[in-house]
Amino acid sequence: MFVSVMIDPGGEESAAHLSELLTFYGFERMQRACWESATVNEKQLVALKREIDRVTDYYDVIRIYQYPVEGVLAISTLAKKKWRKLLIRPPKKV
Repeated sequence: MFVSVMIDPGGEESAAHLSELLTFYGFERMQRACWESATVNEKQLVALKREIDRVTDYYDVIRIYQYPVEGVLAISTLAKKKWRKLLIRPPKKV
């Protein structure tokens, strides 16, 4: 599964914790706030989200793009300490 993580940390401490955490899980920094991995599996991603919950605070915003999830693109967003998930399906053919 391909996973891309975009981070918008609320402070330097959160940024350091998130960078360390993503590196531990095998993500590679692609841009200043963008990390990617093509080797992470679903079990590791669940554990990563738990760890992200542990090291973030109310002011941090994290967005995770996953493909494929049930054959579609999934976007999970952590904002104000709440996770939201959106599944993007291709348009129906008419």
